[in-house]
Amino acid sequence: MERLAEVSYPEIRIEFSLGCKCRATVTLRSLTATVPVAFKVQTSSPHKFMVNPPSGLIPPLSSNTIQIILRPQSELPPVFPRSPSDRFLIRTAPAPDLSLDSSPEFVNSWFNSVPNRPTSDLKLKVAFVGHFLLRHAVATGNIESVKSIIKRQRYIFAELSAKDAESLYRVATQLSNSDDMVGLLLEAGLKVNSTTGLDEGKWVSKGWTKLHLAVAFDRTDEVERIVKMKEIESLDCRDKEGRTPLHLAASKGHLGCAKLLLAAGAQVDARGRDGRTALFRAAAIGDGRMVEVLVQMGANPSITEIDFGRSAIDVARDKGHNEVVKILEQGEAVLHASRRGDLELLESLLNKGGSMSFCDQYGFTPLHIASIKGHKDAVMILVEFGANLECQDSEGHTPLHLAVEGGWNETVEVLINRGANTNAKNKKGVSPLQISRTMGYEDISRLLLENGAASTVPSSTSSPL
Repeated sequence: MERLAEVSYPEIRIEFSLGCKCRATVTLRSLTATVPVAFKVQTSSPHKFMVNPPSGLIPPLSSNTIQIILRPQSELPPVFPRSPSDRFLIRTAPAPDLSLDSSPEFVNSWFNSVPNRPTSDLKLKVAFVGHFLLRHAVATGNIESVKSIIKRQRYIFAELSAKDAESLYRVATQLSNSDDMVGLLLEAGLKVNSTTGLDEGKWVSKGWTKLHLAVAFDRTDEVERIVKMKEIESLDCRDKEGRTPLHLAASKGHLGCAKLLLAAGAQVDARGRDGRTALFRAAAIGDGRMVEVLVQMGANPSITEIDFGRSAIDVARDKGHNEVVKILEQGEAVLHASRRGDLELLESLLNKGGSMSFCDQYGFTPLHIASIKGHKDAVMILVEFGANLECQDSEGHTPLHLAVEGGWNETVEVLINRGANTNAKNKKGVSPLQISRTMGYEDISRLLLENGAASTVPSSTSSPL
């Protein structure tokens, strides 16, 4: 049977604490558009877990939430984060004959009324995470467990008080493998005031510069000083994995550092050895604020990683980061509205904060696309909302280059009247006037010359585009 429903992630993550109920929420979304989907939840450990509701109905293309409750436990999980013995099975089946107000008990009886009822099943594993287990893993020197918890809870340090952060740091410094544990915690985002005694030589072995270090530990004052005083040769210096300081800022959610780097001219689309950009890394950890900033600075969401060929929006969807998906989809929507010349939708999206810097695989922004399509009214709306008239695609073309290439006299005039540079050059050094003359657009050539285009360019060229 084809899949009837999906969950955002095939793992139930429970923040564990001793002696109290611990909860996790699973969102189950219907994939069918015509009939309700019945579900029934089963667990391999009914003595440990309660489920609310244990069964129910999902309306077509809608969702339902299921709460998983771990009964109070008097002992730590024998293995964590991933529990080898605790699993959940969600059985789903189409239920055209059931009313949407059917009770969970009725749905359960309906499942049992037909022996061997055909179902589409979802299997979920269980992981125990949270500050309690993290501290225990640190105290016992269990680096692998610490890594696994941090991987599952990227922002686990965000809610720690300064006192708790210092305490966790001190526990780590008492270990025989303290350098490795302290380094892991600091690199993952633990913020403390006690790092002055840390041996930074080990970080140099990773290829980190002083700028990498300052960014990794979220030392914004130090980043600002390094950038201002030009204490480093390049803002896009690489470590041994090909990561720039901006990559580290995006991976760790250090927004202040990222803004400083971008404002100073760091390359927003620099790629590491794995092909991942800062935007990809921010999308992978679900950092919506970082994604917004990077997109506004012109980050290209279509760039893909090397191993799996996923883009930023692909990885956000894979990991269920719905906020990031929404941000990136809104940017895509602005592109599509500009391509179609849908003025009402375009204005609505821009009023809601849709990005004008979002670009496709060719580096086309909404203004590039509206210009090459000759949608002069869309061009006017985009410019009124602050679109960059001199933005360049992957070949260095400005919107004016593309409007000229398309032969759109009125669109060319709109761009010129709004202040577009008539002498802009693409990466081959070609101006809009050269394109116009090569294409034989006499009216556009005249318009460009009347508005300051240099007339000394060749009247023809073999390949201006």
